[in-house]
Amino acid sequence: MSGRGRLALCAFAATLMAAASMLPLVEPAGWILQAAFLLAVQSGMGALVRRAPVPRALVVAAQALVTLVLLTVVFARQQAMVGLLPGPEAVQRLSHLLASGAEDVGRYAAPAPVTDGIRLILIGGVLLVGLAVDALAVTFRSAAPAGLPLLALYSVAAGLSGGGADWLWFLLAAGGYLLLLLAEGRDRLSQWGRVFSGAASRSPGGPALGTALAGNRPTAPVRTGRRIGALALGVALVVPAALPALEGGMLFGTGAGGSGKGGGGTISAVNPLVSLQDNLNQPENRQVMSYRTNSGAPQDFYLRILALDQFNGNEWRPSTRRLEDVPKRLPTPEGLGPDVAVTEITSNISASRSYQQTYLPLPYPATEVGIDGRWRYEPEGRTLVGDRGETTRGAQYRVSSLVVEPTAEQLASAGPAPTGMRREYTRVPGSLPKVVEETAKQVTQGAANDYERAVKLQTYFASDGGFSYNTSVNSGTGSAAITRFLKKKQGFCVHFSFTMAAMARTLGIPARVAVGFTPGTGQPDGSVSVGLRDAHAWPELYFEGVGWTRFEPTPTRGTTPPYTQQDVPTGDTDIPALPEKGASAAPSTAPSVPDSCPAQMRKQGECGASAAAGVKPPTDSGTPTGTVVGVVVLAVVLLVLPLLPLLWRLRARRRRLGLSSGRTPVRGRFAAPPAGQGATGSGRGTEPDPPGYATARTLAAWQEITDTAWDHGIEPDDSRTPRKAADRVVRLGQLGPDAADAVHRVAGAVEQVLYAPEPRVSTGLAEDVATIRAGLRASAGRLARIRAVVAPRSAVRVVWAAADRWAAFTGRCTALWGRDRWAGWLRRPSRQQG
Repeated sequence: MSGRGRLALCAFAATLMAAASMLPLVEPAGWILQAAFLLAVQSGMGALVRRAPVPRALVVAAQALVTLVLLTVVFARQQAMVGLLPGPEAVQRLSHLLASGAEDVGRYAAPAPVTDGIRLILIGGVLLVGLAVDALAVTFRSAAPAGLPLLALYSVAAGLSGGGADWLWFLLAAGGYLLLLLAEGRDRLSQWGRVFSGAASRSPGGPALGTALAGNRPTAPVRTGRRIGALALGVALVVPAALPALEGGMLFGTGAGGSGKGGGGTISAVNPLVSLQDNLNQPENRQVMSYRTNSGAPQDFYLRILALDQFNGNEWRPSTRRLEDVPKRLPTPEGLGPDVAVTEITSNISASRSYQQTYLPLPYPATEVGIDGRWRYEPEGRTLVGDRGETTRGAQYRVSSLVVEPTAEQLASAGPAPTGMRREYTRVPGSLPKVVEETAKQVTQGAANDYERAVKLQTYFASDGGFSYNTSVNSGTGSAAITRFLKKKQGFCVHFSFTMAAMARTLGIPARVAVGFTPGTGQPDGSVSVGLRDAHAWPELYFEGVGWTRFEPTPTRGTTPPYTQQDVPTGDTDIPALPEKGASAAPSTAPSVPDSCPAQMRKQGECGASAAAGVKPPTDSGTPTGTVVGVVVLAVVLLVLPLLPLLWRLRARRRRLGLSSGRTPVRGRFAAPPAGQGATGSGRGTEPDPPGYATARTLAAWQEITDTAWDHGIEPDDSRTPRKAADRVVRLGQLGPDAADAVHRVAGAVEQVLYAPEPRVSTGLAEDVATIRAGLRASAGRLARIRAVVAPRSAVRVVWAAADRWAAFTGRCTALWGRDRWAGWLRRPSRQQG
């Protein structure tokens, strides 16, 4: 293959490897197969145009035109002229798809469904990057700048995934770029002359001049380039992981760091509110987890991810805290006294494959967690955090937790919180408007203690204050957002929980905000399904003797805790969050229209399972069929590709041994001897072989011996006579007497058929080959034997044969096009040969 052909192939591979980083963003993943096909057509067009002596700009223009035609055929065929050419209607269709795709990207949380708009953005982006890489690396022969569009492609994927792109995608993108650099280095080196090495010859017998010139190998720069590339990649991976300031490095930073067992580590300030509003506004309530519990009050079974305890005026966020190894039994919750009634329950939780979170959802307070993987424990918030890339994706775990049941009297008689607790959890920024504290004092006027103040705040937001639930409001959590919320009285759980927590702090009540999921929806099989729309935030207030206690100020969401209902009137009430005790308090299986469903979708009956009675609640439908097929095909390809050299070698050996034993025709020219008619001198018949058959048999056996020795590390050397080559194989292969005699017999047979006036036909060639192969295996080490079977060196002949056929094909095409006629009026740019 020519240098330019290798560069084009490497540019294609590098683009596709970088595009793989987009796979976690959408489901199913079949779009990448379509992108790969279109990218191959685009690269093929570039290779075709570069065969002609045309300016470089014309090559790029031709590829751009083909790209536009491809996108038109795939996405706007009905609007295209003659179903192919992009006319005004086709361009308008593509523009509309791009606009809808941008809207879908903002609407869906990853992994998003592959709508037509998203698919156009993905495939079009890959083709544009592929065009830039091909133009820089192949057309203009400058591979180094081609890393910029590859980096841009990976950076977009990492950014859309929230910075949680898996290290595998980075390695693929980086590996593709290094492959491109190495191919360019080899191409530049080859322009000074042919590159010779010990195994560089493509002649049927192996290298002749290559080994003769092995003492002066210009391949050292290529090997040096590989070493430099590997070293640079290693530095890029190891150094960031070793720097504490980077929280685990670019590849492994998932919001939590740690230094392994006993190493401590810290939990970084990662704010989960970025995706909470997106989850609430999802058009489909896709399941993120399911659970079974023996709790007697499943309506209070909130799954808590983490607590946000820092309020700086601009946002609420979690503190940076130390991590520990997960204890077998978690310590007693802070502040919980022995007089408070508690019940320990057990729950089995299963997270969906589509749910990927660094923090493990747990009922609060958990006492024991059984889960596999790398998890660390943060004692202050009683949360489990994934270490070194561990996430909840597909996690299955068992949790024991406490149902804390304080009475109103116990909460009302709670003593003051410890000084350190009050100092940390009642801190408010100086930028907090006075209206927040004034409203809090006004609402809680007449309350005798912190418990009554907390209940009055909850009632104010849930019913008395005239607030309404609306997920379309901006999800800001700073001082300005709180002030706007108190004025307009519209928002969702974020606004209700953060505002109540801020007000409680102004009243001297320690407060923080928990983020997680409401109890979910019961299923007919007894399990409970938790969907994206169950994402929630609620305030936790601290009472000495009880500990951190949940409140629910958000109307129409979750359930109001029983210990806050003592002073609530029992007559007619407009508080929809107050469940009646009894069986009706359990998660209901009856469908109901979710409040987050837009009004237009309600009219059209497109609110999922809640749109009609009798339909099952939304559940995780499992991995789409297209994804399964794509993964299976990819797995088969990944398994088969490494075995291709082995399979080719087995086929070549079987064919050669069959030929040397007289059973296989030579490329259809000679028929195998009929039964009872063997080769001359074989003793099985008297009819002679067809002309040339004996030569083919003998050379096939010698070829097999040469390749077998090559597979075991003895490079072929065509500069030697068969006799000298046999001596070399015996010496380097450390063959025993039987194998050495077999090598010399086959070498003598080769000399006979090549040089003797009347060559004698040798017998037992196949047996001699088997003896030599056994001798080489016996003298080789275990690793050498394994490599000879699994990764035979002689399999490179397939690549040489393909390159020779390609060169012959391009030569015929050049002759057909008549390049000499073009050269008279079109000047080929410099350095375009290749």
